[in-house]
Amino acid sequence: MTATDPAGLVDSDLVFPPGFFWGAATAAFQIEGAVTADGRGQSIWDTFSATPGKVLNGDTGDPACDHYHRYREDVALMAELGLEVYRFSVSWPRIQPTGSGRVESRGLDFYDRLVDELLAQGIRPMATLYHWDLPQALEDKGGWVNRDTAQRFAEYSSIVFSALSDRVRTWSTLNEPWCSAFLGYCGGIHAPGITDPAASLKAAHHLLLGHGLAMQALRAQSQPDHTLSIVLNLSPVWTDGVDHEHREAVRKVDGLQNRLLLDPLLGRGYPADVLADVDWLGDWEMVIRDGDMDAIATPIDWLGVNFYQPTWVAPADPAFVTPGNMPGLKGVEMLPPRGPLTGFGWGQQADALTELLLWLHNQAPKTPIVVTENGSSFPDRIVGGAIMDTERTQYLLNHVRAVHTAITNGADVRGYLAWSLLDNFEWAVGYSQRFGIIHVDFETQKRTIKQSAQTLATLARTNRLPA
Repeated sequence: MTATDPAGLVDSDLVFPPGFFWGAATAAFQIEGAVTADGRGQSIWDTFSATPGKVLNGDTGDPACDHYHRYREDVALMAELGLEVYRFSVSWPRIQPTGSGRVESRGLDFYDRLVDELLAQGIRPMATLYHWDLPQALEDKGGWVNRDTAQRFAEYSSIVFSALSDRVRTWSTLNEPWCSAFLGYCGGIHAPGITDPAASLKAAHHLLLGHGLAMQALRAQSQPDHTLSIVLNLSPVWTDGVDHEHREAVRKVDGLQNRLLLDPLLGRGYPADVLADVDWLGDWEMVIRDGDMDAIATPIDWLGVNFYQPTWVAPADPAFVTPGNMPGLKGVEMLPPRGPLTGFGWGQQADALTELLLWLHNQAPKTPIVVTENGSSFPDRIVGGAIMDTERTQYLLNHVRAVHTAITNGADVRGYLAWSLLDNFEWAVGYSQRFGIIHVDFETQKRTIKQSAQTLATLARTNRLPA
């Protein structure tokens, strides 16, 4: 490495396989705004962000990036960059304001127009059916802790698929169900803001069940060229020691963070060691009913992976119970990320992404992988009207290199989507963090392409990381 080449990229071009695709991702609540437009119902994130003290600075999802009204401008920017794929999510309360029953045609019309605009610009749409914006009316009935929500999700998924599947060929059901379950129902730092470890595990099961029921409903309507999946946030678990206590800390956190959701999707059921670790759960066997695990294991065509940083852990006193988002793990301490850190305080260890992709390839060697989210938040510096986000650009290059290393070592990775297309409402921290490759001035809604976006454009155009 040198001062002019901090990533050590001057050795030779890194060429990606033919057909490897490049793009960017967003989520409906984070960018759309227009939270009361055209019959949209209230979501749990509307409620959560309107509750004092829940979101930094009292920020809400309105108007966010006003993408609901500015989608043509945003699609034009994607086309200017030459992005091949755009992953967006559909807002459930736009389609069914109360989470069931009546369909709001104006909501479907918006996604109709968005998909048509993408296709007209030569961009392939990739739809996610749920990115955390549960209709508040369903949360009032118990949300994901209520088994009925899984059935409601399958019905909603079928409605959207029927409307858009003639043009959208690539679908995922849920985005990061781990976050929905454990940040929303255990740690309480995401909507709906509940802190009940037992409820979080029930929510996790019902989320997976909702995925399985939705997959069955979509399979019944799909054509051979439709590909269906789910998107998980996964992370290698690292520690400093090699003794039994350190290995046990890794096993416990890896089990609850990664294997708890992945194993059932692959037909292995819930890991026995994880259920033993949360032996306080009590009525877990009452939560699972006949047919649930078969539905959850409905085959997927690919696996979406969201990655940001590894997880650091250490052993603790056996009586110590991990607080926060990991429900009831005993004898484990969650350690802070290690530097260098992003502006959000997250780690930047790109080799952890290589490790994760190779691990997934070993877990499911016949399942293609797509990196559906990867990105970083840093303060933007405006120089002569240009956004020179050197740190974000370097993070992008390092992680793209990590993907290439995984492919070289056998991982079947089909594409890379940067998080995020736009600076947006970043959940509990509001507008304080910028992950976008396109800068958004939230006062004027002006968009400005950043250096990182230009770098992604070069990757999309050449399919290689140039020396």
